[in-house]
Formats: sequence, structure tokens, C-alpha cells
Amino acid sequence: MNAPVKLYEGKAKILYATDDPGVLLTYFKDDATAFNAQKRGSITGKGAINCAISSHLFQLLEAEGITTHWIDSPAPTEMRVKAVKILPIEVVVRNIAAGSLCQQTGIALGTVLAEPLVDFYYKNDELGDPLLTPQRLLLMELATAEQADTLRLKALQINEILSEFFQSCGITLVDFKLEFGLDAAQQILLADEISPDTCRLWNQSETDPARRVMDKDRFRQDLGDIEAGYQQVLDRVLAQPIQPGGERML
Repeated sequence: MNAPVKLYEGKAKILYATDDPGVLLTYFKDDATAFNAQKRGSITGKGAINCAISSHLFQLLEAEGITTHWIDSPAPTEMRVKAVKILPIEVVVRNIAAGSLCQQTGIALGTVLAEPLVDFYYKNDELGDPLLTPQRLLLMELATAEQADTLRLKALQINEILSEFFQSCGITLVDFKLEFGLDAAQQILLADEISPDTCRLWNQSETDPARRVMDKDRFRQDLGDIEAGYQQVLDRVLAQPIQPGGERML
């Protein structure tokens, strides 16, 4: 039996080819990075946790009418996905001020935004993933104007679904990063992952700014108990079964 062909290795995942050119296999790693990979480490069990959370949330979104690249999860750290061409754009949705928004604007941490903010970033490590204006996005031909509008609309729809879902888990969705790709028919699909690696998640039963953190900020900020934070997110997410027709047991 031939070894799987590795197509790409990123900071948190490895992408393999399969016998079907329209299907790829994603392997979730325990590796952890922050600050554009300037800080590196490992979080025990992170790969399996992120794979399970992402699989559950992708199924939730599919049930709510959002098309994703998710097919199934054949193993704890593996996800089969539809082959897509990833758009080199990180779409960030912010509900509460945190992270770079506070650093770049002076807005106080924890400020609830009047409405969700959607930002586009150029997915390029060498340039430091810079923030893009809509005009720069078009100038660089990273997406068409129609695609950019679609990305923003989809991001807001996903934010509404996930915010409600996490609320039912006793978790506040502060902000999160999305990636999208184009399938063979040039349809835009949600791709990558949705996990504590890509979301800021605050425990609603905690008021202490450090203790409430349930995401990769525990690693970024050396808060400790990283695995426990991720595990608690997984436990709460899986406790909310997805029902046919997009209905959830709340």
C-alpha cells in the first residue's frame, strides 16, 4: 500500500491526496504557533480536539444552509474534505474588541461592537498577513468584487449561526477567522477549520479576564491550562447535538 502523498503542510494541519482527486485528507497536528510562528509549542491532544470541534461545527453550518468543504471524519485527527482552491484571504469577524483590534485602534478590551466587524487580511506570512482595504483586495486581484461581497455576507451569516450556538454552550464568541475556497464549479465553500485555534472564546461563567479564556490565547499569553480550555470547549460543543433540518437541542 502506497504512502499517502502530502500536498501541503501548514502550522496546524497536513493535507494529503486521496484516490479521488476531488477529495483530500486533512490531518490535524498537536503543533501550536502564535505571532506568525515566532512562538512555537505543542498542545497535547489539540489535533483530535480541533478536528472533532470543526467537524461538529461544519455539520451545524451545513444544516443551516452554509456550504462547506467537510465530508466526514474517518479518524480522530483526520477529516476528509472536498478539494478546493483556497482564496489567499483570511476573513475575520469581530463581535467584541480584542487582540489586534485593540492594539491598532485603542478600543478597550471587551468593548461590545455596535455591529459585527468583518475584516479581510492577506494570507501571506512573509508580509505578516496585512489588513486589506476593499480597494487593495481588488488591486491585488485576490478576489472579484462579487466574491468579496459573497465572503462578507457568508461571514456574517456564519457569525449569526455560531454566536447563537456558542451562546447555548455558555460561551461568548468574541471573534474568529474563516477561510474559503473555490471548488471545480467556482462555487465558494467554507474551508479550513473552526476551533479554539481560530476563534476567541470566553467562558460566560467566568469574569476573570484570564480564567475566562478558552482558546489559543491561553497559549499566546502563557495562561496555562491550555489543554483544559480546549477540552472544555469540545465537551460543551458536543453536548449540543445537531438535529435534521438545522434544529438544535438547546
